Amino acid sequence: MTVTSIVQGIWAFSAIGLIVLVLLHSPKGDGIGAIGGQAQLFSSTKSAENTLNRVTWALTVIFLGLTVVLSAGWLPK
Repeated sequence: MTVTSIVQGIWAFSAIGLIVLVLLHSPKGDGIGAIGGQAQLFSSTKSAENTLNRVTWALTVIFLGLTVVLSAGWLPK
């Protein structure tokens, strides 16, 4: 396994995770609370939304950063 293939795997995982997390967001602010009581895992719905937002932003930064690295060809082949 090369470094490029490992980074591509992380990039693909972050892309899939980002798609799933964006789909979990609710357009009206309900978010996770509207999905079958999943918000009970958290202390409150607001806490669940804050956690969802933070994870979404983190995956966005990872995805965009790896996109730049992979497209620029900065990794050894």
